[in-house]
Amino acid sequence: MSRLFSFVHASLTDANAALSRDETAQTMAEYGVVLALVTLAVLGSMMLLSGRVNGAFNSVAGLL
Repeated sequence: MSRLFSFVHASLTDANAALSRDETAQTMAEYGVVLALVTLAVLGSMMLLSGRVNGAFNSVAGLL
């Protein structure tokens, strides 16, 4: 009887673990990758546009 109880208990525990797998770690990793890509895009655009923005500020400062 105790062997049957142990088998049923182990089977239910394994089934419960399979049904309730937590995927939040995978989602957080995906968000991290997206955040890194957005950060690289912002930094790249700032580097490309820095000369033009600086020139625009200098023009405005010259007019004032």
